[in-house]
Amino acid sequence: MHIVAVAVVAIFLPLVMFWLLNSEVDQLHREAMRAQAEVLGERIVAQPDGLLTFNLPDSLRGLYSEAYGRYLYDIRDADGRLLFSSRRKTGAAAQAPPLSETISGAGVTRIIDGKIVRIRVAEDLAHRDVIIDDIISNFFRRVGWITIPILLILLAADIIIFRRAIAPLWKASEEASNIGPARTDIRLPTEQIPREIIPLVTAVNQALDRLEDGFRVQRQFTADAAHQLRTPLAILRTRIETLGDGAARQALHADIEAMSRIVAQLLEIAELDTLVLDPGETADLRAVCAEVVGAIAPFALAQHKDIALKGAEAPVLVHGNSEMLQRAIFNLAENAIKFTAKDTSVDVEVSEDGAVRVRDCGPGIADAERELIFQRFWRADRQRSDGAGLGLSIVRAVADDHAATVAVENLPGGGAEFTLRFRLAEGMQAAGPAAG
Repeated sequence: MHIVAVAVVAIFLPLVMFWLLNSEVDQLHREAMRAQAEVLGERIVAQPDGLLTFNLPDSLRGLYSEAYGRYLYDIRDADGRLLFSSRRKTGAAAQAPPLSETISGAGVTRIIDGKIVRIRVAEDLAHRDVIIDDIISNFFRRVGWITIPILLILLAADIIIFRRAIAPLWKASEEASNIGPARTDIRLPTEQIPREIIPLVTAVNQALDRLEDGFRVQRQFTADAAHQLRTPLAILRTRIETLGDGAARQALHADIEAMSRIVAQLLEIAELDTLVLDPGETADLRAVCAEVVGAIAPFALAQHKDIALKGAEAPVLVHGNSEMLQRAIFNLAENAIKFTAKDTSVDVEVSEDGAVRVRDCGPGIADAERELIFQRFWRADRQRSDGAGLGLSIVRAVADDHAATVAVENLPGGGAEFTLRFRLAEGMQAAGPAAG
């Protein structure tokens, strides 16, 4: 809006100045013509017989002569009859020819010997003063257009001033974009902030302090609850070993393992909430997947299922923390093993573009549930007791912390495919096209 305002001023200011100059010239012209009419009025004299005579001195005859052709005068009575005129001889009965459109002037009215006399003096604009003509005709070229570069310089200076003034606000905006559940310690800088904005920035920082306290209490509660649950679970596991009934002991062991898994996932969530990634940290995605497949294979075999690692054979370096990546992929693989049919295989495929795809042969995911499954404690089947609905929420949290994406779609032959896509490290980005 400021740029538009300055641009409008740059256009209209010369026009306004041009109009003002013309108005001033016209005003001076009318005053000069009125002064000449006053002088001519003094030359009208009433004779004893009542007739009016007009004695124009020789010094003025040349000024109103047809040869000079610049100034004209008409002297008329109250009824508009022409008494004297520079355009015809005095005493002629016919009216003087009408003034042309280029004639401009002024007049005065005087009473001489009880008779009203109107004196009009005009200038033929076609023979206007050369100096005034030059000023008007060359105004834009020599004077008027100077305002445009001056205003453009002013605009450039304004832009520089505004950019310097709001540079601290840009910096504060960049800082604000980094604030999130994982980085609640960031505060907006107050250095060099315009004093009119400082109260707002201070209020925002105070609000962030209160939010950070709330997050800290929540994280501490989750971590403390998980740690406190570990000890009773360990005691229960020990006491169960003393039971005589093998079937009951086995069922209790299964319950204890499920509870232990929930506690472990709660601890993972607490750690993810406090995770601060190093921007330069990289991990080998294929090595992480190989470790996950090796660790979860006994769990799959115990349920009469299989798991296989496919895809890239060479290392695939991505931006991220290897431990966090391992937890996310482990949860995806564990979830796939739970829902895939018996005597089928779960495939973990690593792509050279930084993607990990986990495929199962289960019932698939309903379209309405594709976003719900990543929410904490959400489960499609509340009757199942083998999970608390935390695994996929951990996957989403790891993806968010790594600026990665997670997507799910159903396979044509049945089953679901989860895709985690991470950012390749700089070296991999440069080598990717060359390898292709």
